[in-house]
Amino acid sequence: MVRRVLGLDEAGRGSLVGPLVVGGFWMEDDRIDKLVALGAKDSKALTPAARERVFAGLDAIGTQTHVVLSPRTIDGAVRRGRLNDLEAEAFARLVRELTPEVAILDACDPNERRFGSRVARLAGTSTRVIARHHADRDFPIVGAASVVAKVRRDRAVARLRAELGDDLGSGYPSDPRTIRFVRAALAGGNSVPVWVRSSWSTMQRVKPRRPTRTLDEVEP
Repeated sequence: MVRRVLGLDEAGRGSLVGPLVVGGFWMEDDRIDKLVALGAKDSKALTPAARERVFAGLDAIGTQTHVVLSPRTIDGAVRRGRLNDLEAEAFARLVRELTPEVAILDACDPNERRFGSRVARLAGTSTRVIARHHADRDFPIVGAASVVAKVRRDRAVARLRAELGDDLGSGYPSDPRTIRFVRAALAGGNSVPVWVRSSWSTMQRVKPRRPTRTLDEVEP
């Protein structure tokens, strides 16, 4: 019996700049050999050129989809301690829209079964939900979803660089260019731009610090 299977993964969770993208890839399970032949796997194991090649070939095998979560949406969830819930809701949205027989998720929660149960409950469908750590590595269909998420996320950041300048960098806190760019954007007391995640702890070391005043400098 041929089953409709959906793979789900995300990209950009730890970024300081730009969106988090949940990617999905839907196909009938008798086409898995074509997905393997295409080279679909964890996007982190592929070069940018290989990711683009896999991404371009996916539409001939199945259907890709994605959800974009903006920095402001992410900030709202983080401040309420609900980032995992936000991701679960985005995953559930795609399960609900596509109603596959099976959905395989890369779990962001330390408790993979809890995450899978949450997504299944939010989706409210009869879909069998399987959540696993490293699912993007172990299941080609989740690898395909990770490629969708990563390529969509990279293109969103590329659009930001085209608008703001190449010095924006990758958007991740580990990128010195990104840190310098955000720090310059905040200089002079400017408000936090909409493309920055203000709830990230990184912001505490990026924000310009006010100079400390000594007692001699305080007017009587």
